[in-house]
Amino acid sequence: MAQRRIGLIMHGVTGRMGMNQHLIRSIAAIRREGGVPLANGDRIMPDPIIVGRNREKLEALARAHGIERVGTDLDAALADPDDTIFFDAATTQMRAELIRKAIAAGKHIYCEKPTAENLEDALDLVRVAKAAGIKHGVVQDKLFLPGIRKMKMVIDSGFLGRILSVRGEFGYWVFEGDLQPTQRPSWNYKKNEGGGIILDMLCHWRYVLDNTFGATRSVSCLGATHIPVRHDENNKPYDADTDDAAYATFQLEGGIVAQINSSWTTRVRRDDLVTFHVDGTHGSAVCGLTDCWTQARVNTPKPVWNPDEPQTINFYEGWQKVPSTQPYPNGFRVQWEEFLKHVAGERADYPWDLMAGAKGVQLAEAGLQSWAERRWIDLPALEA
Repeated sequence: MAQRRIGLIMHGVTGRMGMNQHLIRSIAAIRREGGVPLANGDRIMPDPIIVGRNREKLEALARAHGIERVGTDLDAALADPDDTIFFDAATTQMRAELIRKAIAAGKHIYCEKPTAENLEDALDLVRVAKAAGIKHGVVQDKLFLPGIRKMKMVIDSGFLGRILSVRGEFGYWVFEGDLQPTQRPSWNYKKNEGGGIILDMLCHWRYVLDNTFGATRSVSCLGATHIPVRHDENNKPYDADTDDAAYATFQLEGGIVAQINSSWTTRVRRDDLVTFHVDGTHGSAVCGLTDCWTQARVNTPKPVWNPDEPQTINFYEGWQKVPSTQPYPNGFRVQWEEFLKHVAGERADYPWDLMAGAKGVQLAEAGLQSWAERRWIDLPALEA
């Protein structure tokens, strides 16, 4: 058994998502537990350098999590031939340019989504990566959530029969920053900094819909800016000039209709921060981040509409919880391990690549177009 080092440049991991999910719960956890095991008994050991602008912050983060290398010069990091993967979790606005630079330096690419602010740039990244012959992946973390994985198992088992519809509810109240500190960065609400919930969340919904329920064919989307003034990290007010909620309907292959509400301006009264309710001819299923519940055709109650009397049926009682029959590690870590195996040559196929990322950007761009033009937008097959 041998340990195989893979040098990794991690950019943008001082932010909330990059730090918590990618650095601490994925790469640092993998290192702490001895690397990623391969089929031949070898183990991949990622050796990261974390790169950013604030050296003091980087060094504190490195000390806390056993990281030996930090840097403030991204060009110098990209020039090091011993580091072969570039990862980016910084702002969307910078991503396409950084990925092109990393590909030019011969690095494999793994990055957060969206991969670019527009479809043209997203497809260009696919072409550049293909021409360079490098390996590439895009974070599609929700596919690895326990709830989504259980939902996929229910679908694959045939329990639902023919799927009719999907209803998704995502979101929570993001504080404006005056009464309580906000829990999301202020750039999320600034158009010229790559903000907006449509660009952010429709990229997620593309891979969730395509891989779980059916290929996405068209979209009708209405966006809204419900909170026009917010307060930034220094409690200074600013104009929020991009969408903080989106109400979208999708047509999927097989005649499936999907509806997903995405909102940073809603208060939660449901099973989880995101839920998907799927109805089929033989049964239904509901999942959140962790759990999934099912109701079979023969267990479906028969309510009668009567607004003059209180409802006597407890509709929650007729559902069964799908058991957790296996461990479900952190979804970000699972995909990191699969990408590291891909780079190491153990996994030849890797479907969550820059083209998958481009499909997410395509849907987000179509959603914005639908909102602007108040009409359905079809999604043609992509080529690069």
